[in-house]
Amino acid sequence: MKNFVILIVIFTISCSTITVGQTSARLSLHECVRLAVEHNPTLKQTELNLYRNEVNYQQARYNRLPSLEGNIEHGYNEGRSVNATTNQFVNTSFFSGGQSLYLSAPIFNGFQILHDIRRRASAREAGKLEFEGAVNELKLDVIEAYVLVLTAQDMLLQTEGQLAVTRENVDRMEIMQREGAADPGDFYDLKGQLRTDQNMLETNKQVLYDRRLRLAALLNMAIDELPELEPLPFSIDQKRYSGLELYHTAIDVLPQFKALNWRVKEARQQIKVTKSDYYPSLSLAASIQSRFSSIDESGFNYWQQFRNYPAKGVSLNLRIPIFSKMRIRTQVKLAKLDLDEVKWEQEIQENALREETAKAVFSMKTLRENVNNLREQEQSYQEAFRIAQVHFDAGNSNSVVFLTAKNKLDNTRNALVIKQYEWIMQKYINDYYAGTLSL
Repeated sequence: MKNFVILIVIFTISCSTITVGQTSARLSLHECVRLAVEHNPTLKQTELNLYRNEVNYQQARYNRLPSLEGNIEHGYNEGRSVNATTNQFVNTSFFSGGQSLYLSAPIFNGFQILHDIRRRASAREAGKLEFEGAVNELKLDVIEAYVLVLTAQDMLLQTEGQLAVTRENVDRMEIMQREGAADPGDFYDLKGQLRTDQNMLETNKQVLYDRRLRLAALLNMAIDELPELEPLPFSIDQKRYSGLELYHTAIDVLPQFKALNWRVKEARQQIKVTKSDYYPSLSLAASIQSRFSSIDESGFNYWQQFRNYPAKGVSLNLRIPIFSKMRIRTQVKLAKLDLDEVKWEQEIQENALREETAKAVFSMKTLRENVNNLREQEQSYQEAFRIAQVHFDAGNSNSVVFLTAKNKLDNTRNALVIKQYEWIMQKYINDYYAGTLSL
């Protein structure tokens, strides 16, 4: 019994430890992307197009099969009517009915079914690539939201540090003010700066909340369920591309541009499907039917009439289009316009990609210079602030000089935080265009 109690205690402690570990665990960028791909409702809605395209493709293949349908009819007749079993007029009341089975099979219809199968196959392949592109775009959205949350967190920490420095100087000046050893103007100037820093702190808290809310929405979870995030490593090293190199690489690797090629094929097949109506169509038909009459002269019952009065037939049906009020010609023209529209859409997207890749390459170069400059600027302003702090503490300076030096350092540090995360985001964007986004 004693051993049993000890085991229960150990098990309870282990479960508590596991729970605490899970609660305190941080969420990595890779996990965020995985959760978004698995649970994002917008992506799940887009995925339905894959199933829709597959259903349409299978139906296009099924259209090669014959169609079979049956028909049963029964009725009541009064007055002068035709007896269904004798085809003679009778002047009496009776019940009549019939059963039939029809088979129809296409033989030739201008290769319309073949072209439609190819068109649906192209649409299916395009849909797969478009969905893959939607997944990549979702990944970029998650990366952007993740980076913005980290940026807001660091900005909040930066603001808290700035507020602590200001509060420390205000507390010191307040003591000196009570002893009459401080300039009242400097004291109230610092108190105003304290309120400014406090307002900035609240603003950054709001920004952090909004950005966490955005990330949680992409993961399809409540903001309270979103754990803390793991930091991202920062490295200034990055493979360098020219704008033209990145453009050609993106054209080759991005699935949405491969999908456009399939959309062009789909539009061309649609033209062939429409032109098939110019050709004659040939089909095979077969039927078997039986009639029933309650006043059958042979005295047969229902099942006997069903067996003894069957009618069978086989026919070939040839349909030759002669004039259709220019309907087919108009549809062919519209199909060609659809093809031109897809081609222009491809041209528009490629032109936009050329612009975006050139901008991405230039942004990488600019951000690299910005980060290097801001690091040197931070060192310079940090030394300037240290000197201003020494002079201000010794009473050899005023609050204007001190706060100017402090604000320069604070603004530089804030800008450095922002530019470093912009660099990280731009790195992921360039990896996306280069096809090396491994998440």
